Amino acid sequence: MKSASPTFDAILADQRRSALRGAGLVGLIVAACVAALAATGFFDPQRFIESGPAISTLASEMVPPDFSRWRTWLRPLLDTLAMSIAGTALAVVFSLPLALLAAPNTSPHPVVYLAVRTLLAFLRSVPEIILGVLFVAAVGFGALPGVLALALHSIGMVGKFYAEAIEHVDPKPLEAARAAGATPMQVIMHAVLPQVLPQLTDVTIYRWEYHFRASAVLGIVGAGGIGFELIAALRLLNYDQVSAILLSILACVVMVDSVGAYLRKSLK
Repeated sequence: MKSASPTFDAILADQRRSALRGAGLVGLIVAACVAALAATGFFDPQRFIESGPAISTLASEMVPPDFSRWRTWLRPLLDTLAMSIAGTALAVVFSLPLALLAAPNTSPHPVVYLAVRTLLAFLRSVPEIILGVLFVAAVGFGALPGVLALALHSIGMVGKFYAEAIEHVDPKPLEAARAAGATPMQVIMHAVLPQVLPQLTDVTIYRWEYHFRASAVLGIVGAGGIGFELIAALRLLNYDQVSAILLSILACVVMVDSVGAYLRKSLK
């Protein structure tokens, strides 16, 4: 019994130290969040009080929503949906091979691994709205620059998620396939992809859902879609039409999310 007591005390002491470290980390995170809120003026009640009349006026002008031009919004909404699907398809086509090069267990060389990781980080560091502006200047107005902006940014994000999923696969099937004399492509096809396919599917569907919302925003910079109608109504101060367009976008987002949930359930 005496020999067990120090061990028990050591375990308790280690747990207390772990709890203190965790509490300290949580405290630092909370302090950082509070400091960020203070730096952005969140704790300035005067600004909220002064904004009250403007918010009230804006709300009164947005209600009731004006759906009188709903027929003219159907084509932009379809364009937004098409942009989200096309952008997701392009992102997946380019992300999968890049992810295989960016995962340490499938990359052919550390230099290739580092180069592709850097490329993916660069692509996801540039917001879609900036890419949209650049592609509008390059290829003109319409849905095409929106598709290119979504795809290019998402290659960085989707490629990263794909690479992380591939990196954490069970190494035993890979070792067995290599020991059996399988080529690198055969190892990927028979030992890697079967393990990560459900995760890749989830990431792809979630990204498509995100792309629909992002497509609506890209229309603001002239990249097609319902966002173009939204910014036009804002410029004309037609806030009742703005609220109607926002409700239309909300309805479409709910539908897209429902389809995504159905696809995730069906593909499991």
